[in-house]
Amino acid sequence: MGPAEALLEEVHRTAGHVAWLQQKVREIEEDDLVWGVVEEVDKGAGEFTGIDTTKAAKPNVWLTLYQAERKHQTDVCKAAIAAGIAERQVRLAEQQGALLGGVIQRILDDLVLTPEQQALVPTVVPRHLRAVS
Repeated sequence: MGPAEALLEEVHRTAGHVAWLQQKVREIEEDDLVWGVVEEVDKGAGEFTGIDTTKAAKPNVWLTLYQAERKHQTDVCKAAIAAGIAERQVRLAEQQGALLGGVIQRILDDLVLTPEQQALVPTVVPRHLRAVS
């Protein structure tokens, strides 16, 4: 895999991570996004046994991960744009479109269509191409 493909794959991967983390954050109660347990200590021995719980105003770990992954997504997208990946994808799509157009034209030429059938080509061919795009 080349650098451009790896970068594009990372864009897709991080988009999936962001979507998953966004769902995790949506599941958290509003107050729990900024307030919650930051430490639990199990005091199994001694005079006062039990669990000591410390709470604090602090972003939930899921929110922190979500924000970090969104930042990573932005950075990767910037790198992809700087590497010209979008332009390459457009050029590739244009080349594929030109190849497909040429193939369709050669097929139509080989079919020796009647004038009535040729008149239908500008309507029929684009309709079917749009259906699969």
